[in-house]
Amino acid sequence: MTALVRPSRPSDATAAQAVLRDTFETTWGPQITPEAMAAYRAHDRPKTYWDDRGAQFWLAEVGGEVVGLVDWDGDFVNALHVRSSHARKGIGSALMDHAEAAIAAAGLAAVRLETDTFNTRSRAFYAGRGFVEVDRYPDREWNSGLTTLLLSKPLNR
Repeated sequence: MTALVRPSRPSDATAAQAVLRDTFETTWGPQITPEAMAAYRAHDRPKTYWDDRGAQFWLAEVGGEVVGLVDWDGDFVNALHVRSSHARKGIGSALMDHAEAAIAAAGLAAVRLETDTFNTRSRAFYAGRGFVEVDRYPDREWNSGLTTLLLSKPLNR
């Protein structure tokens, strides 16, 4: 499956927010408390995130459908999301290839990101790309007793 990786457009708001909702519901939903899930829904986190950073997103499109996104700032990848229906089809790799190339082209020596200990699929994905754990700390965002991992990978410039 070949994905077109392209910058976001204002018209992508609904599709990008749907990707964020899908990945949150399938990955994080089972891990956080019902109270944290209620807060997520009440504050419409995907819309807030789109409103704040959507213009910087890069999207993966397959057959005209937005199926994934990546967002980074400097050397830090804020988000990598792929619709659950398109998981393990190379979409995440295409998005990370693009982000890592752009970060390297900006002259930065490494790329950093966070994931959580429970997310074994993302941990395996990043390990396969050469990321290593450099720190771990409580995940305060969801108040659910989760542990966040800070991962880093040197870039060849």
